[in-house]
Amino acid sequence: MSYARYKLHYIFALISVLWCGDVIRAESSVASAHPAATFAGKEILDAGGNAFDAAIAVAAALAVVEPYSSGIGGGGFFLLHTQKDGTNLFVDAREEAPSKATADMYLDSSGDFIRERSLNGPLAAAIPGLPAGLVYLSENFANLTLHENLAPAIRLAREGFLTGDRYEKMAGYRVAALRLNKDAANIFLDEGNVPKAGFRVIQEDLAETLESIAVSNGESFYGGDLARRMVNSIVSDGGIWRIEDLKNYEVKIRQPLVSFYHDVKIISSPPPSSGGVALIEALNILERYDLKKYERDTYIHLVVEAMRRAYRDRADYLGDPDFVKVPVKELSSKAHADLLASSISDTKATPSSSLPQIGSRQKGSDTTHFSIVDSLGNRVAATLSINIPFGAAMTAVGTGVLLNNEMDDFSAKPFTPNTYGLVGANANSIAPGKRPLSSMTPTFLEGSDRIAIMGTPGGSRIISMVLISALDFIMGATPAEMVSSKRFHHQYLPDQVYFEKDGLTLFEKEALSKKGHKLKESSRNYGNMQVIVIDKVDGSVDAASDPRGEGSSVVW
Repeated sequence: MSYARYKLHYIFALISVLWCGDVIRAESSVASAHPAATFAGKEILDAGGNAFDAAIAVAAALAVVEPYSSGIGGGGFFLLHTQKDGTNLFVDAREEAPSKATADMYLDSSGDFIRERSLNGPLAAAIPGLPAGLVYLSENFANLTLHENLAPAIRLAREGFLTGDRYEKMAGYRVAALRLNKDAANIFLDEGNVPKAGFRVIQEDLAETLESIAVSNGESFYGGDLARRMVNSIVSDGGIWRIEDLKNYEVKIRQPLVSFYHDVKIISSPPPSSGGVALIEALNILERYDLKKYERDTYIHLVVEAMRRAYRDRADYLGDPDFVKVPVKELSSKAHADLLASSISDTKATPSSSLPQIGSRQKGSDTTHFSIVDSLGNRVAATLSINIPFGAAMTAVGTGVLLNNEMDDFSAKPFTPNTYGLVGANANSIAPGKRPLSSMTPTFLEGSDRIAIMGTPGGSRIISMVLISALDFIMGATPAEMVSSKRFHHQYLPDQVYFEKDGLTLFEKEALSKKGHKLKESSRNYGNMQVIVIDKVDGSVDAASDPRGEGSSVVW
């Protein structure tokens, strides 16, 4: 690195101990779902990068070491805060449907949904957005070059990384699908078998792809030789990508949703994420209650009833705002929350069947997350995905690019559940160039004395997890308490309260059952939340990674 850049970093370090807005900044932090990605972010911040440089490095590193959660062949959302001008921005790098996609592409001649087509192989893959998102961050916010920020990921891909228990579990879940694709099996399996912990995964082709993206500033991925090789590989396997689909892909810059829960400011994800709308809607409902006065079972009951109603509206109204009119203002209003809350009983569950049926309105997971704050107060909350573990279980030959299966996030047929059990109406139907509805919910919470940067993977359960931990934060919880909080979930249909292993006590289960809730316990714990909390008074930072995962957080 040049002397001039080190000098610039030194100046930034001096500035960092001064006031920046209403927060004294002195500490930086990265929390991500994998230690190698966390330290890639730290490496870049220590080299003079800012939070946005670190976001590029962490996202790319996760694409290498968490192939079951994210990848260059996927997409994601970046919620940004620039401390210098105090603005928040939402970078939509979500995948979009190929131009040859049709509303009935996953239905057979009888009109029945064939799930295999939307989950495995080339037809399941939407056009990736993550590389374009990284280029956008680099061109508009970064201190360092794209090549410098991608260097840790390139090194990890070329030298390899050692798998852990989480990799073994995820690969075991998708081993049959991975075996169907020779290239993917050669990279991610051990001679066709699930790798045991300690197996080294080397991705030479992916290293070359990342080098190509860095040198061409992303142009090779979206229009050069790399793009042609990807398209040729996908089409030869029966896919419908065209080179024009890649050339026409653009990052969308959107305004984050902003609301208040009492005096806490909520800054979250706009459509095509459903997360911000559902989170705000649920919090608006719960604002009508003094939650601290209730026993734990009634507290859970009220949160479940808020979830039920928010997820019902998600299914009915939400989709890509470039294709359908999404009534965000109305759904996020306090008046709408008043109407929804009016049907909630403190003592009795509301059957989902008693709520208005989806479509009756008037016309009018696996994933990953990281949180970053730099010494100047810039913040990033980013949630990335290729959908279920290992995406479409297919790599484009010779590129190392593991394809997503985000096409399954569309509503292939009205009221037919996707792989997460979520139902949807016409607002989320398939159309060329359309972005599938997502549950990813990167979020900032700004209280009178603290700021939280948070998010989690988890498919349909993302919104409920963020809601639970947001309430924890509002009640004074630490990051460690937020990421460790016991999790429960309701998504309108099916009409069940899901809870993680040991997520409810025996008393809570009995009390909720008496209220009329149907309960279903998961055989495992779920989620992988990453949280950073900033003290607005002294600028100190605290961070935590979910103990359910293998991630790490650092503060320095």
